Amino acid sequence: MPKMIVSIDGVVIKDVQLTKDRTSLGRRPYNDIVIDNLAVSGEHAVLQMSGNEVFVEDLNSTNGTYLNGKAVKKQQLSNGDIVEIGKYKIKYVNEATSAGFEKTMIIKAGSAGLAAPAAHAVAPSPVDGGTGRAAIKVMSGAAAGREVALVKVVTTIGKPGVAVAAITKRPQGFVVAHVEGENRPTLNGASIGAEPVPLKNGDLLELAGTQMQFVQH
Repeated sequence: MPKMIVSIDGVVIKDVQLTKDRTSLGRRPYNDIVIDNLAVSGEHAVLQMSGNEVFVEDLNSTNGTYLNGKAVKKQQLSNGDIVEIGKYKIKYVNEATSAGFEKTMIIKAGSAGLAAPAAHAVAPSPVDGGTGRAAIKVMSGAAAGREVALVKVVTTIGKPGVAVAAITKRPQGFVVAHVEGENRPTLNGASIGAEPVPLKNGDLLELAGTQMQFVQH
């Protein structure tokens, strides 16, 4: 479960688990994370959680919200990031992403233009209910047993520069294709190329040394 570790001058003063979709930070006592300091606005910032992704958003605070030393308005957090509010440093820790699976989980999820190289761009087909629900289940490593639902038209998984694959949801089912990296992913032991390959329930994917199973309900 993701959490925020609040410290000042190197001394940890709070350790807050993120259990809600919206966690507020500020000087006022009604905030979820109260930081009683005049440099902190009454309603300074908010942490928004969507699935396993957490975003920090500045609420037009007087002194601003900083992420790893740079002022931000709204930014997704990565494991180990430091949010700075006044003299306080708030470290974001997400053990689900740091425990061995590294960046092998979803690195992009959105339009097909993000997921495929220009030479093999795949326009997303309209999605209907015929494909059913599907997920990628991690079979090896510290994150074994974890499932990530395939809810986007295109879900890109992998380690940039090592092996990246795109799973596209089409009306007739799901397909997978190799996007980038010298190490091609495999499907049931066979190397995957740039041309999309249909996926069926129980198929085994291996990507950057991590084994995953395609599960369709």
